Amino acid sequence: MPPRIKSPLDLQAFLAKVGFAGTALEFRNAQTVFSQGDPARALFYIQKGGAKLSVLSGHGKEAVIAILETGTFFGEGCLAGQRVRMATASAIGPSTMLRIGQKEMTRVLHSQHEFSDLFIRHMLLRNIRVEADLVDQLFNSSEKRLARALLLIAHYGNHGKPKSDIPKISQETLAEMIGTTRARVSFFMNRFRKLGFINYNGVLQVHPSLLGIVLHE
Repeated sequence: MPPRIKSPLDLQAFLAKVGFAGTALEFRNAQTVFSQGDPARALFYIQKGGAKLSVLSGHGKEAVIAILETGTFFGEGCLAGQRVRMATASAIGPSTMLRIGQKEMTRVLHSQHEFSDLFIRHMLLRNIRVEADLVDQLFNSSEKRLARALLLIAHYGNHGKPKSDIPKISQETLAEMIGTTRARVSFFMNRFRKLGFINYNGVLQVHPSLLGIVLHE
């Protein structure tokens, strides 16, 4: 009987025991993992570090659609017949990612039911997050959107203990994530710091008090 998977962080050890074939790749900060329009033949699992997904419109406007962390899959569209990448993925900080071929992933999903359950749950949670992000963009102010983005990056509202330090993310990236300008992000970040909601001394620290911005109507 295969070992029980308690969380996505157990995945690497689990796959090694069941003979899973994948390739571990190292990426430097901001290095491209794949580009929009590339053939979609594999998906990735973040073992260390993080990734940013962004989309470029036909008019040259770029938007960040997701910031992904350790223990996250991405590029899974290839499993549903997607032939080309719909977004560009790039590393956040030095990162290690497991590249999983489409055929290999399909084999494991069919043969390892416990892993299939975990993967389905992972995809459902991602869909819920996408819906919540859309509502956030449509109805909330840029200040509230920034507060929510910081809290999510710091794991507030997720299972497990929130992270005291979050990955280094530029204000440009935050602006792209929430659909506003860098100047507005800078203004709100300074305001959050003065109010004691965040600290920034080389590493960004997010405090639970920032929840007040999100919950305030």
